[in-house]
Amino acid sequence: MTAPVRNIPRHIAIIMDGNGRWAKQRLQPRFMGHRAGVRAVEGVVKHCAASGVEVLSLFAFSSENWRRPSKEVDLLMELFSHALDNQVQRLHQNNIRLQVIGDISRFSSTLQNKIAEAQNLTRHNSGLLINVAANYGGRWDITQAVNQLMAEVAAGKRAAGPVSEADIESCLVTASIPAPDLFIRTGGEQRISNFLIWQLAYTELYFTDTLWPEFNAKALEHAIEWYGQRERRFGRTSEQVQEQSDA
Repeated sequence: MTAPVRNIPRHIAIIMDGNGRWAKQRLQPRFMGHRAGVRAVEGVVKHCAASGVEVLSLFAFSSENWRRPSKEVDLLMELFSHALDNQVQRLHQNNIRLQVIGDISRFSSTLQNKIAEAQNLTRHNSGLLINVAANYGGRWDITQAVNQLMAEVAAGKRAAGPVSEADIESCLVTASIPAPDLFIRTGGEQRISNFLIWQLAYTELYFTDTLWPEFNAKALEHAIEWYGQRERRFGRTSEQVQEQSDA
């Protein structure tokens, strides 16, 4: 008897919440929680690659995170830079591609150069795509897409007229990848916090109280198993979904 085929999501999107609380529970500074969070990323990336997930989107730094204390922001930028220095070669050796989405123009020129070098090094890799959202916001993404469409009309590259959903999707920073199938938020909060708000329209939403530094391969596998039990109807009835599955 053959084993049932596992329903693996093509694209998993994660808000990695709870680093600060994890550190506070251990009477450590918040930055130690962010460092522990980086180690958690390594385990999740490894499990996604081994499981056949095609895209892993990680909300690393939102456009609202600039409101945090400047010292914490500086440390987060330093941690991002350090991670690029130490992880990109390993990603490349494992056929993993790195892509950064968001308005990186606010980052230092040094960090922007490191991002460009990492993306260029891994651009032809055919394995897991790690999609890192940095200085990203869903509203910003939609706004920049609309502005891009308007600029194309003004330049004569696009005919004036009604804008379709497909037009907007073609200008989102995620235009080249499928929409997320599974969204995970750790840390107990139950909101999407301006992350991929267009792209998450039909995504299965999974919330867990587990703090991000403690979210390991076992916890990820539990989320994937939960996803496998979901019936994704996209506006259709259960009967229609079953008929298509049987066809």
